Amino acid sequence: MTALLEVRHATRRFAGLIAVNDVSLTLAQGEILGLIGPNGAGKTTLISLISGTLEPSDGELLFQGVSINRLPAFRRARLGIGRTFQIMRPFPGLSVLDNVAVGALFGRDGGQTRLAPAREQARACLEFVGLDKHIDQRADELGGAGRKRLELAKALAMQPKLLLCDEIMAGLNHVEIEEVIDLLRKVRDQGISILVIEHVIKAIKSLSDRLLVLHHGEKIADGTPEDVLSDPVVVQAYLGKKRP
Repeated sequence: MTALLEVRHATRRFAGLIAVNDVSLTLAQGEILGLIGPNGAGKTTLISLISGTLEPSDGELLFQGVSINRLPAFRRARLGIGRTFQIMRPFPGLSVLDNVAVGALFGRDGGQTRLAPAREQARACLEFVGLDKHIDQRADELGGAGRKRLELAKALAMQPKLLLCDEIMAGLNHVEIEEVIDLLRKVRDQGISILVIEHVIKAIKSLSDRLLVLHHGEKIADGTPEDVLSDPVVVQAYLGKKRP
């Protein structure tokens, strides 16, 4: 498969702290890559390097074979890189519909240029994620599960080629997690590649084509879910030692 995203030896330093250290990865067109690791392993920092909200201290990032190191986040969004955020902050005072319409206005290839078609695109995304009955509600009135779906709808309205999901299932119950897994599979079926951070091992195992594991900012494993989750190094660093 052709690589949509390549990360080559990416490093990010914060003063004396190395949050991401010499990490390389590839993500193919239509692939779902799960990103796991302990808290503080550098997962969100890595996604921020890809989306452009942080700059790498060293290394190179390529999207469709072209370096994006010097591109700000909004230009990466125009190329087709969208993301959700672990801390959900809907635009206060705006309706659910208009929160998603913002994504449509600033998405791939510059997005929609007028509000009316942006709202129509937003309606389609809200129907896709199951929030179409809440379009006129204020976004900051949604509960946790609703806000998770809103984050996904906002990102999808940008018409991404690559979707970066930061703990989109965190805090959800079992039924809600299964619904989000189903949604993400449908997103992939549209040809969108997905890089997803998740701590729910059962969910990430069933969803991902491959898993990549970070520990102390370094990549310690990359492979099929079965191989990675049975790797003794991963078990000790992240899953915990098995009892005798």
